[in-house]
Amino acid sequence: MSGTEHPHEPSARDLGADRPHPARVYDYLLGGKDNYGPDREAAEQGMRANPHSLIPPRENRAFLRRAVHYLAAEAGIRQFLDIGTGLPTSPNVHEVAQAVAPDARVVYVDNDPIVLAHARALLTSSPEGRTRYVDADLRNAGAILDSPELRATLDLDQPVALLLVAILHFVGDDDDPAGIVARLLDALPSGSYLALSHLTGDYDPEAWAGVAAVYRRSGVTMRVRSKPRIEEFFDGLELVEPGVQCLPRWRPEPVAVGSADAVTDAQVSVYGGVARKP
Repeated sequence: MSGTEHPHEPSARDLGADRPHPARVYDYLLGGKDNYGPDREAAEQGMRANPHSLIPPRENRAFLRRAVHYLAAEAGIRQFLDIGTGLPTSPNVHEVAQAVAPDARVVYVDNDPIVLAHARALLTSSPEGRTRYVDADLRNAGAILDSPELRATLDLDQPVALLLVAILHFVGDDDDPAGIVARLLDALPSGSYLALSHLTGDYDPEAWAGVAAVYRRSGVTMRVRSKPRIEEFFDGLELVEPGVQCLPRWRPEPVAVGSADAVTDAQVSVYGGVARKP
């Protein structure tokens, strides 16, 4: 079995259009069109609480692209597990990885039905590689690891890059996010990697407390965390240089002096890093 695999697409399934979902709010903030009124309202309220709310999604996408390219081109990784995929936004993980290694395999995981409905757009693997989609929640690591789609696509005896980009700040402390990360990593062999990014309130606590309150009123958990708390997700791993940094500082691409793309750490307010499992 190779190439693209198409999951069953829901037809009459409830797409949850009556309440915001992080994947669709994120899509709206990136300028996408696959979102509903409640998603747009939550995003607009968030932007009123923090006028820089458009910047973190853009920087997360840029970090994801740089991290995947590093993992494929420099670390030699050929298998990727992307949890909290969100709606298709090119370049997707498989596009970046397969541009380096056409035989790269990617499993995407998300729990938003509208993402599942768009899976055909996501799952456009190269002929040599493979992509699959798992409909599951990050908080249920067992369901992800035991899914037939994952088992048919990834060889868990070989290194895998676990991608947790802009997802863990939607997991509350009561759900033990560090335990979730540890369980996922425990299932992966030596030589695997973790690429992770996470919102922080370190630079502007008041603004991000306001954004978190907007999400909470909408029924969505948001927990911004400090740099030391975020670094704990990498415990026991070997951090790739330059360690855990505000996203634009992690292996940045050249930015022209005075460029409109230049942003401050406070505007970004997201830490990220990549680490190897010894």
